[in-house]
Amino acid sequence: MSLFKGTTAVGVFSLLAWGLGYFGQPHILVRFMAIDKPKDLIKAKNIGISWMILTVFGALSIGLVGIAYLNKFDNTTMQVFDASSREAETIFIYFARGLFHPLIGGFLLSAILAAVMSTISSQLLVTSSSLTEDVYKAFIKPKATPNNLLIASRVSVLIVAFVALALSLQPRDSILNLVGNAWAGFGAAFGPLILLSLLYKKSSMAGALSGMLVGGLTVLFWIYFDHPFKDWYELIPGFSLSFITHIVVSRFTYKPDLIIEAEFDEVDEIKKEMMK
Repeated sequence: MSLFKGTTAVGVFSLLAWGLGYFGQPHILVRFMAIDKPKDLIKAKNIGISWMILTVFGALSIGLVGIAYLNKFDNTTMQVFDASSREAETIFIYFARGLFHPLIGGFLLSAILAAVMSTISSQLLVTSSSLTEDVYKAFIKPKATPNNLLIASRVSVLIVAFVALALSLQPRDSILNLVGNAWAGFGAAFGPLILLSLLYKKSSMAGALSGMLVGGLTVLFWIYFDHPFKDWYELIPGFSLSFITHIVVSRFTYKPDLIIEAEFDEVDEIKKEMMK
């Protein structure tokens, strides 16, 4: 779907649905997984939400000011500014070069590279770890030595980097729409899984796998096939169907596990202590 649908109810609701994607983003969740003490979770939550509000508000402000500025003052490059065009994604770079001294503009442009490198590094590390531990060690070489795992990890990083480079050579859509598709895929496949594994005591492996498959396939179907509801952001049906599938399948396949139930009870006790 195009993420710019004006101010229609479908467009507003679809853009608000971006919030569902946060639950399934590995490069975001991995930061919370690194927290040592449960009491630090509250601090991390407050810092994380505050920072996101600040950055999202800043991004929206730049976009709104950019539309007004280019429509009023720029009659050379974009006489009629289209918010869905690829040029719109360069508005920050346009402002940095046009409104500031080159020295300050250089710092602003370096901020873009810093943000890109931060996200890329997290994505590469998570992907490499997943391919190494969940694929190579689990199915290819269960008795792999630490040296074997190190080599597999480095090869995984190279493979993912080359695939990303190949995809970037012939872009078929705007960066925002591509990010939106990936965001929906991660959110629909892993979001319900993360939430239900933490909050639903009767989750089962079959329910988790079924939910992941249904969520991911729903997003792919929504993107690549024509249907009457194409205007809806693919994360909405993907997340909803994944959530429902996980619960329904778990209800039929769940087998009591004393260890898992004890962990849930322990977490409940920790939450009670933290709320005091």
